Amino acid sequence: MNKVILMGRLTRDPEVRYSQGDNPTAVARYSLAVDRRFSRNNGSGDEPSADFINCVAFGRTGEFAEKYLRKGTKVAIEGRIQTGSYTNRDGQKVYTTEVVVENHEFAESKNAPGGGSQGAPAGNSDQAPSGAGDGFMNIPDGIEEELPFN
Repeated sequence: MNKVILMGRLTRDPEVRYSQGDNPTAVARYSLAVDRRFSRNNGSGDEPSADFINCVAFGRTGEFAEKYLRKGTKVAIEGRIQTGSYTNRDGQKVYTTEVVVENHEFAESKNAPGGGSQGAPAGNSDQAPSGAGDGFMNIPDGIEEELPFN
């Protein structure tokens, strides 16, 4: 089974191109900075350490990346690892590894500090009144009898 789940922040805005042909397909490429649990120095350092993972998203997933993802946006992605190789101009063989993104979602609120997801869909605000910052919705007074539980 080839399945990858990562959470991190975009290191740059996605680079999006469209394929040629009758049905052009979006191809979005970006890099994700994913924090490690332990530092590279065998745990002997207070500085956090990160891996920089190359990601590619096709079709509607690529269009979503183009429209909503920006440098600094924290996302959770699901996909698969893909390896490949090519010969560069100097005649040397170059090996590549990237994650083909099948699904991604925002991993923090648009208003969170450090979140770079400006312009992201905000949801349906008239159905979910904002809470006191604790992540829960406020229930209006006098609605207890309409709730299906006590």
